[in-house]
Amino acid sequence: MRNSFDYAVLRVVPFTEREEFFNAGVVLFCAEQRYLGAKVRVDASKLSALAPDLKMEEVQQRLDAIVKICSGEPEGGPIAQLSPSARFHWLVAPRSTLIQPSAVHSGLCEDPARELERVFREMVVSGR
Repeated sequence: MRNSFDYAVLRVVPFTEREEFFNAGVVLFCAEQRYLGAKVRVDASKLSALAPDLKMEEVQQRLDAIVKICSGEPEGGPIAQLSPSARFHWLVAPRSTLIQPSAVHSGLCEDPARELERVFREMVVSGR
């Protein structure tokens, strides 16, 4: 059975005023299957090209925090203790920071974990 899901692409935006970014992750939520997941990866060459002085470890820590929030880990802080729906909506809320979500997109899938992998490959690994 196919269920609806929503996702947002996580973007690294080193200088918000320049509006340059690269895709570094995906957050996906499927309410029917009670699934909330994130997959992240920092492309060192893209980060170096856009912001050579920005430390990769800082960017990776911020992205890793999103993964912890999605999985409900205590290290994710108080946001990680909210319901999966509330966590997703908090993560995809527009913000002007180093890590920014895209607009939310929707689709249908049978397996949200497999769909997360597919969207991640398409939007982050292949660099679309």
